[in-house]
Amino acid sequence: MIQALETVHLSKQYGRKWALYDCTLQIPLGCIAGLVGPNGAGKTTLLHLATGLLAPSRGTISVLGQTPGKDAQELLPRLGFVSQDHPVYKNFTVKEMLTLGQKLNRHWNQELALQRLDRLRIPLAQRTGKLSGGQQAQVALILALAKQPEFLLLDEPVASLDPIARREFQQVLLDAVAEHAMTVLISSHNIADLERFCDYLVILSTSQVQITGRVDDLLQSHKLLIGPRERLESVGKTHTILSVSGGGRQCALLVRTHGPVLDPVWEVRPVSLEDIIMAYLVQSPSAVVGRDKKHLEVTQ
Repeated sequence: MIQALETVHLSKQYGRKWALYDCTLQIPLGCIAGLVGPNGAGKTTLLHLATGLLAPSRGTISVLGQTPGKDAQELLPRLGFVSQDHPVYKNFTVKEMLTLGQKLNRHWNQELALQRLDRLRIPLAQRTGKLSGGQQAQVALILALAKQPEFLLLDEPVASLDPIARREFQQVLLDAVAEHAMTVLISSHNIADLERFCDYLVILSTSQVQITGRVDDLLQSHKLLIGPRERLESVGKTHTILSVSGGGRQCALLVRTHGPVLDPVWEVRPVSLEDIIMAYLVQSPSAVVGRDKKHLEVTQ
């Protein structure tokens, strides 16, 4: 089955430093996937590999069944990409940016672009360099959407925006997804944003994939266990312990379960998506205890 994005042992090296190492994952078609990780985790590198801006040092990457770089002529018209710095020609007017997009893209939808700009009250005669940061981000997104891409990749597009501009950007994105079938991969530091509209998640840390899966499956497979510290070791034999907190005889464990928790001494509580993300980001791989410590794709 063709995936929106599929990598096998994908790695990218700069000198002696691995920006991305041994990355194996699949992102299914039709989802809104969140890509989360600290600075330097490899998020931008992964997106640049997916668009063909970079070539792998090792491993393979497939986007919509094609190879970035090698199949650029066929693949690039099917992709939309917005980077964090909202790339627009600052001396061009908004109208001139639309004209450029129309001339460069075979499936360009000028009516869609004009409607969205009018809805946001962004003047066509204004030079893009004179627009606010939020308006520049909106123009960059609308240019990407007017290509009518099958797969839209967004590299922390709202990182520098105020809350109102961020919410407006997200609404335009959600409206576009609702109106047109497309897959979205969005890199973000804002966990609340990811919780609001993502249904799939990829967590990167220390240049490696920690876990991937549908959000509902991640929430179902991760639990908080509260019980006696003396029974901690027995939990690690069956489940993966991501973090341990609490002092004295009682402790709280955030675990990735591999089946039901059968021992009645443990109180089982649900966790939030933020709890899960932070557990993977703050722990080093050596701190994870239990079975299947390596990256796991969660499916139910």
